[in-house]
Amino acid sequence: MKHNFVNHIDVLSLAQGILDDMRRGLAKQTSDQDMIRTFSNPPEKSAANESVIVIDAGGTNFRSCLVTFDAAGVPTISDMEKTRMPGVERELSRKEFFEQFAVNLEHLKNKADRIGFCFSYPMEIQKDGDGILLGFSKEVKAPEVVGCKVGECLKAALAEHGWNTIKRITMCNDTVSALLAGAACAGETHRYSSYIGYILGTGMNAAYLQPKCNEIDQQIIVCESGKYRSVVRSDFDIEFDKTTVKPGSFYLEKQCSGAYLGPVSTIILQTAAREGLFTQSVAKALLALSEPLTLIEMDKFLHGPFNKDCILGKIACELATEQDLDTMYQLLDAVAERSARCSAAILTACAIQTGAGKNAANPICILCNGTTFYKTWMVKERTAAYLDEVLTNKLDIHWEIVSAENDITLGTAIAGLIE
Repeated sequence: MKHNFVNHIDVLSLAQGILDDMRRGLAKQTSDQDMIRTFSNPPEKSAANESVIVIDAGGTNFRSCLVTFDAAGVPTISDMEKTRMPGVERELSRKEFFEQFAVNLEHLKNKADRIGFCFSYPMEIQKDGDGILLGFSKEVKAPEVVGCKVGECLKAALAEHGWNTIKRITMCNDTVSALLAGAACAGETHRYSSYIGYILGTGMNAAYLQPKCNEIDQQIIVCESGKYRSVVRSDFDIEFDKTTVKPGSFYLEKQCSGAYLGPVSTIILQTAAREGLFTQSVAKALLALSEPLTLIEMDKFLHGPFNKDCILGKIACELATEQDLDTMYQLLDAVAERSARCSAAILTACAIQTGAGKNAANPICILCNGTTFYKTWMVKERTAAYLDEVLTNKLDIHWEIVSAENDITLGTAIAGLIE
């Protein structure tokens, strides 16, 4: 295709490349994906008569609550509060950063002695459940925190605020939380042979349950799938990549996650306008767009091409011919199609690596989280169709996509109770 845009990616070939890279990372050879060991597994039994404090911190938001499991293992969420992530509004020292954490958690003081902490930044997970921060995204300004043990520093800050002893703080990221929430979906009548957690929202990542092999014990592995680089990049991807905060990185993520689909689509439409694929009036309107389209705007058009509440729908209603409409729709649909195929390839690689799913009655549980996966035009449906084609029909690996209410909160609570 012109400009090297390939939407009909061979899912199995891409999956094999991702899988080879995963295996290099596990062997501590040079790889694109980080393959972070977590030293944790889904618990064998459901929690009962336990309470745990849950923190979910990432981007600009800091959420905290108490999760209580009753005698039957049924969770209840209470004391939920949402506030700003420390370090977003101004730069903080290490002491100031954790002091703000303690202030944010005051409403949960001494309500539990364990904390599950979903911290959506790169960490090196330790065997005691703590995590060493490797770096923040651009939103958070607290450079002194990089390199420290987050759980240890938080414990110290809470002690200064008069908290009783915290037995354990377990650090995890959202893919681990998703995987653990999926494991909680199992029961006496519905069992799974392994688990995968997949996030496709603003960003993208995956975690899976690695079986014991060589020097690696069975444990959850976080892949950092978005960093995989051996993908075919179009001229549009290359042009957009130059405008991002970290050009030359996260090639796979930039082809399928929500932060990038809208801007890449804008470049595609405007290139098509310049190259004569639209009538003059539509081309002029597209080239006049002063800001890149958001995923929401792109998706509104795909769900309803004559929806005047979106920019493209208004152009379609007022200016477009039938040919204009068809061209615009097919170009944007190709972007969503590519996202689905990339998602299927990631999940295929993870499923193969689990070594599970050989029995149709005990499939691999795949818990997916993220608005891009569930709400973007046909992404969920197409991902499932490609998994059926590749995993089920070609590889005889059985799987099931599941969702769970409050999945990240629930999974983080489970993480907080793992010994």
